[in-house]
Amino acid sequence: MASIVDAPWMTAPATRAVVNALTAEGADVRFVGGCVRDALLGRESADIDIGTPDPPERVLALLNDAGIETRTVPRGVAHGTVTALAGGERYEITTLRRDERTDGRHAEVAFTDDWREDAARRDFTINAMSATPDGALHDYFGGQADLEAGRVRFVGDPATRIAEDHLRILRFFRFHAWYGKGEPDADGLAACADAADTFTLGSVERIQSEVLKLLAADDPVPAITAMHEAGVLDELLPVVRLLEIFPRLVAIERINAALDPIRRLAALIADSSVAKNATAIRALADQWRLSAIEGERLAELIRPPVSLNARLDRRTQRRLLYRLGRERYRDLLLFAWAKEKTDEEGASLRAMLQTADAWEAPTYPVSGADVLTRGIPEGPEVGDLLRRVEDWWIENDFAPDRAALLDRLDALIAERPKG
Repeated sequence: MASIVDAPWMTAPATRAVVNALTAEGADVRFVGGCVRDALLGRESADIDIGTPDPPERVLALLNDAGIETRTVPRGVAHGTVTALAGGERYEITTLRRDERTDGRHAEVAFTDDWREDAARRDFTINAMSATPDGALHDYFGGQADLEAGRVRFVGDPATRIAEDHLRILRFFRFHAWYGKGEPDADGLAACADAADTFTLGSVERIQSEVLKLLAADDPVPAITAMHEAGVLDELLPVVRLLEIFPRLVAIERINAALDPIRRLAALIADSSVAKNATAIRALADQWRLSAIEGERLAELIRPPVSLNARLDRRTQRRLLYRLGRERYRDLLLFAWAKEKTDEEGASLRAMLQTADAWEAPTYPVSGADVLTRGIPEGPEVGDLLRRVEDWWIENDFAPDRAALLDRLDALIAERPKG
């Protein structure tokens, strides 16, 4: 039997405290799901999940007896989940379950003490493994072999697993992006293609979460390409044309260590009919429950407020850098680079990116106090004068010093209409 011995979170004092509390009366508990999978790969895990045969009420009592803080929500308890908070970590503790009924979105569960039965209801073999507190691995469906082969495979019949939860279609491609190698599992891919029009029945928040997690993978291009060929991407984004901008953007981001899921989503949308209409872009952002900042950024990337191209001279580059700010400028520049098709233009845009990374924005040395001391009363005119002086400073490539700027301010005040 394989074992997990090098995962720091397993031996952390907080983890031991939670495990000791849950096993105080002899229960057989195991780590389950993603933390086991990631430990086998030597990766850090964002979540530590624990399975137990004890019902949630008993779990709460055991944790409370040990003085460990807990969090619950009604729906979570109904599904057997209790959250323990210890050592700054969250531990999701779930009673072993089997599905009684499912409708593609929700499941009615019954509790069980059968570990294999609980594992059989999970989506993929690589997520169906469990490990005892001392690291002994339990793998009922070949998850370790699939993990080593880079194969994302449904537990049991793929169509059945998808019918239980339509969002497993997106999860199939998301996990292939993160853990897969080569072509996706043929049976899983065929089942996803057959049910391509069903995942949109799932929760919008879950759809958004799955897509952004997929796009956050180091190289999501193979998974997105497979989605496109299976007809799944067309259900996600209206009328996706050839994937052109997206793979170029991913390659550029990887070279420049600048992976970003919202920028990548923008590249996908730029390859669709939605890109032609600013209103449609914002409607899609709202539909996907993106934040206001994410929605604005998405729209700006696809329909940029300024044209960043390889023909801009250094002075114009500095002016735009100052106006937009380094991060916003860099964002738009990476996206513009992905839309260029020649190596020569790409090299020029890369040089512009290097200029942006090295540039330090100058500090505008004039303030509202300088305007007020010249007898201008508080009000909109103060801001207007400041902006006009700053515009002159920018147009002169930030060369004028404070004395020159104050002379310019005095000149503008002198030009004001009398009376």
